[in-house]
Amino acid sequence: MRMPKSHLITLRNSNIHSVAELLSTQSERYYQDCMIDGIWCNVMLKKLPDGDFLILAGNLPAKQLGGFYRRRWSIEVFFQTAKGRGFNVENTHLKSSEKIKKLLVFVSIAVGICVNIGRHYHKKVQKIKTKKHGYKSNSFFRKGLDILREGLINSNQGFMKIWEEFLITFTRWIQIQLSHYQYLTEIIG
Repeated sequence: MRMPKSHLITLRNSNIHSVAELLSTQSERYYQDCMIDGIWCNVMLKKLPDGDFLILAGNLPAKQLGGFYRRRWSIEVFFQTAKGRGFNVENTHLKSSEKIKKLLVFVSIAVGICVNIGRHYHKKVQKIKTKKHGYKSNSFFRKGLDILREGLINSNQGFMKIWEEFLITFTRWIQIQLSHYQYLTEIIG
């Protein structure tokens, strides 16, 4: 939830402060049992390098909120990728929830393949350039997708060899995952 730095937080001792006041002496603060807009919660406040504030509120312990937020953010990035940066999942005309689930499984696998191709390129072939603002000019996903598209359109021996090696490794990984899944289903029943 976006909140301005002037937003008020009621602490456990009933003192009311703005986010800016609470972060005036420290760059990061944690508060248990606070009230924001009439809701009791735990709060993590952090001053970001650009001067903005990150305000996380939830029912988890305040010191755990940042870790959960980081994991949630990777899910957000995945859905941005699946929806608008290459796969356009929102454009599907599927109505069946079972078919949509299957579509998401295959899109997830495709995103994973693209990200890993991009990482491999960055580590082994050529570093992806970093711009002045500190972010890479292309994400691992975008670089991997571009390489995959180019390779499939203009297939050459080098690309086909790398693709074949990848498919063998990926098939082995799937077999291991399926054996773990089968083992767990037998144990759980």
